[in-house]
Amino acid sequence: MSGYVDAHHHIWRQADLPWLVGPMQPRIFGPYEPIRRDYTIQEYLGDIAGSGVTQSVYVQTNWAKDGFEDEAAWVQRTADQHGFPHAIVAYADLSVDDARPQFDRLARYPLLRGVRMQLHWHDNPLYRFAASPDLCSDPDIQANIARLADYGWSFDLQVFAGQMEGAAELAERCPSVTFILQHAGMLEDLSPAGRDEWRSGMQRLAACSNVVSKLSGLGTFFRRNDPAHVASIVRETIVMFGAERCLFGSNFPIEKLWTDYRALVEAYEAAIKDLDAHARTQVMGETARRVYRLR
Repeated sequence: MSGYVDAHHHIWRQADLPWLVGPMQPRIFGPYEPIRRDYTIQEYLGDIAGSGVTQSVYVQTNWAKDGFEDEAAWVQRTADQHGFPHAIVAYADLSVDDARPQFDRLARYPLLRGVRMQLHWHDNPLYRFAASPDLCSDPDIQANIARLADYGWSFDLQVFAGQMEGAAELAERCPSVTFILQHAGMLEDLSPAGRDEWRSGMQRLAACSNVVSKLSGLGTFFRRNDPAHVASIVRETIVMFGAERCLFGSNFPIEKLWTDYRALVEAYEAAIKDLDAHARTQVMGETARRVYRLR
């Protein structure tokens, strides 16, 4: 195969990210000294060289909230200058009464394809991002995500297994919006009970025809590129969602903390090697092209 799409990566300027400035802040992916610096498009292009990736999607990196448009503008300029990335998922604060003024500002940027506001909450404070576990049920968030349909935009959904029932109800309330589940549901508990909870939640989300699963960030909680673990998650997710509702993403440079890009791609290639050519093409490119409307 060739013509892969990296449906989840980041570039950043350290000065724009509060969590990269000042004292080291605990992060879900552990210590991050090696990436506590600018990660430029030039470095990203060097990382993907020879990997088969021909298009990519940038996903927001938590700039200061009032800089959400500055982030989109900077990435758009980067794309105009370098030809990468090919789509932008920006941040918007969906907890306000009406997020359309934010959406109107973001709509100025031709590569805008979706929005992410991270909703994941966990009992473990190190894994916690959202202020509460039940934001999927918040009326303002529900209304603002439904409004994304008017802009033709998707929503990048980030939740843990215990939140998936609420996330599925959110997707059902917004049938005209495509939800892109981050990191295949972020399985962090590999015990039999943890896997069962994840599997049950994933099946509930898979029953929603407007939810697709992004196969990315699978080393987040283990801090290594483990091909057996990648294969396990990828294969189970494809069985539940189907290849046409699954898409590859690198989560670089986060996964650069423990692997190189070529080794990461090889783990995914090995995970899907027994699928037919159509299915492999969907997972490694065509689903992302369709969902993010890549040109």
